[in-house]
Amino acid sequence: MKIRPFAVEQWMNQYEETCRYNLAETCVRSLTVGELLDLTGRRAEFHAELEALPLTYGPIPGSPRLRALVAGLYADQGPDNVLITHGAVGANALVHATLVEPGDHVVAVVPTYQQHYSIPDSIGARVDLLPLREADGWLPDLDALDRLVTDETKLIAVNNPNNPTGALIDEAGLRRIADIARRAGAWLLCDEVYRGTDQTGDGFTASVADLYERGISTGGMSKPYSLAGLRLGWITGPAELLEAVATHRDYTTISVGRVDDLLACLALEHKDAILARAHALTRANLAVLDAWVEGRDDVSYVRPASGTTALLRYRLPLGSYEFCTRLLERTGVMFTPGAAFDIEHTVRIGFADDPETLRTGLESVGKFLDGQAADGG
Repeated sequence: MKIRPFAVEQWMNQYEETCRYNLAETCVRSLTVGELLDLTGRRAEFHAELEALPLTYGPIPGSPRLRALVAGLYADQGPDNVLITHGAVGANALVHATLVEPGDHVVAVVPTYQQHYSIPDSIGARVDLLPLREADGWLPDLDALDRLVTDETKLIAVNNPNNPTGALIDEAGLRRIADIARRAGAWLLCDEVYRGTDQTGDGFTASVADLYERGISTGGMSKPYSLAGLRLGWITGPAELLEAVATHRDYTTISVGRVDDLLACLALEHKDAILARAHALTRANLAVLDAWVEGRDDVSYVRPASGTTALLRYRLPLGSYEFCTRLLERTGVMFTPGAAFDIEHTVRIGFADDPETLRTGLESVGKFLDGQAADGG
C-alpha cells in the first residue's frame, strides 16, 4: 500500500527535539508523573496500585474503569460505546481501516490532520475535499458540503476543534452536518482530540457521537490532558461499529499498556483539576499571541475559538518551508510550515506550552520578521 508522506509528522520528527523554542507544540504543556500526582492528591494510593499491578496484557478493549471514565466525557455514551486505542492517531487509523474500502466515496474537510484524507486515498477510495476558507473563519461551508455528499458517500471526516486553525463548529453546525450524513446514510467521523479546550465556559462543545446515530468521535489523553507520553486514545461510537473495529485492532495493538491505562484513569478521575490547568494556560497564552499579532502589520490570523493551535499568515516572499527553516536556523524558534497543510504563506503555531517560551519565541520571531523585511525578504 502506497501512502503520501505525513508532512506534519515528518517536520516535527526532524526538528522538535533540537529546536530552542518549540512554538510548534500542540499539546498543553506536558505533565510529569510527579505533577500529575500532585494535581490529583493521590500519590500514596497510586503507588500502591502501581506496585500491585500485574504487568501482563490488559483488558483488550481497555479496562472497564477507563472506558467508564471516557464515556463520562460524553452526554449519552456508556462503556460499551468506548474502545481504547494506541493514541488518537491509532483511533483514526482504525476507523478508516474498518469503514473504507476501494472505490468508496469519502468527503473530508481540509486543512485537517492528514490521516483523514491520505489514509482513505491510500486504500483506493474516491476522496473529495472540502476546503475551509480563511474568509469564512476557517469554518466549513455546509451548503458546499451538502452538494459534495451523495447517496454513494460512505464516510464524512471532520475535525472539531480544527487542527491547524482552532476554528470551532458549534452544536448547530454539527447537527447540520449530522443531517447531511443522515440523508446519505453515511458515517460521520469527528476527530475531537482537542475537545475540552474551548476558550469559553467549561471548554467542551457537543460531540458528534452524541448527535448522530452513525457518529464516531475520536479523542485521547494528549492535548487538553497533557499526557501525550501515554500514547492512549479512544473511539466513541455505536457498539456494533466498535466490534468491527476490534477485529482490525487485534492485528495491530492487542491491548494498551496497563500502566498507561492506570495513569489515564487517575487523570480522568481528576479531570477538573487537569482541565483547569489547561484552560489557564491556553486562555492566558492566546491573549499573549493575540496582542503580538495585533501589534504587527506583517502577520494576521483568525483568532482560534478552541484548540491549542492557530494558523498565522505572514507577508514575506518566502515559501513556508523556507521561512520556517530560516527561522529555526537564525533564532531556534520552531513553527510548522503551512505548506504541510497545503496552505502556503502560513505557519501553524502552538500556544499551549509554558508562557515564557511563547513570549520569548514571539519576540524572536518579531526580530526575524523585521530583519527579513529590511533585507527585502
